[in-house]
Amino acid sequence: MSKYHCLGIESTAHTFGAAVVSSDGTILSNEREMHQTTSGGMIPMEVAKHHERVKEEVVKRALEKADVKMADIHLISVASSPGLLPALRVGVRYAKQLANENGKKLIGINHCVAHLTIGDLITGLKDPVYIYVSGVNTQVIAYSNGYLRVLGETLDVGLGNALDKFGRDVGLGFPAGPKIEQLAKNGKYVGLTYSVKGMDVSFSGIVTQASRLAEKGISNEDICYSLQETCFAMLCEVAERALAHTDKKSCILIGGVGANKRLCEMMDKMCKGRGATFAAAPLQYAGDQAAMIAWQGILEFNAGREDDQSLDSDPRLRVDEVKVTW
Repeated sequence: MSKYHCLGIESTAHTFGAAVVSSDGTILSNEREMHQTTSGGMIPMEVAKHHERVKEEVVKRALEKADVKMADIHLISVASSPGLLPALRVGVRYAKQLANENGKKLIGINHCVAHLTIGDLITGLKDPVYIYVSGVNTQVIAYSNGYLRVLGETLDVGLGNALDKFGRDVGLGFPAGPKIEQLAKNGKYVGLTYSVKGMDVSFSGIVTQASRLAEKGISNEDICYSLQETCFAMLCEVAERALAHTDKKSCILIGGVGANKRLCEMMDKMCKGRGATFAAAPLQYAGDQAAMIAWQGILEFNAGREDDQSLDSDPRLRVDEVKVTW
């Protein structure tokens, strides 16, 4: 097939995004709007209302930035799993509407898989161990025998959500991760529980402990520093074990928390110690965005997949349930 353009739509959580990507991997645009609050966290119906308000404008900006019209789009790719169901439905309904009204091909893809493959595209690394750290997800993943295997994961909450939970407890608003990263630069270490269980990690107890320290008057700077150092060290441990087990020679950090510079620094040091190559997805591709949705749609469409108007949202489909056909 000759070169074509794909419009990607992302709406699994707090971000509504739209992007245009060419089938050769050229990212022509990558627009987004994020639902934010000054206190509290994400309320699913409020997130959905935000996405409904911004969806048309974001898609319009993506087409204009790419200097294309809807007539130039061959394929519409939308994140149909997993995520917050009310938010997911906004994107899926809108993608189906655009495909139906404009006579375009349609494909629904897994948001988590898209995080991995945009990492491949941007970094150029082949067959890595993936450290996928976002709001809901914290997983160590590697490809084997037709599937992306989860070698280890959180036993309770994802690291991004854990950081946001602490942020809510101490009034940092949402998202809390960037604010925690800044506060941590001026902190010193106070003891927090280190919780690694085999290849899995656990964060909920650490967050409870951190919030109690705040109640006792320990500074946010010290707690943020300690929270990062402890949780990131846990991730480095299971990532190193995954590299040893799989004998793979590279590691990619992806997902929104992957934008944290301290986590990147610790992962890079660990990989160098093992003689492995480390790369982190750049900031604009680390978190939720639509370029990854478009690229994964291109990969699966080229491998023969296509959906129709019966496409529905699946809020629980795991990354290791998607057969790799591309």
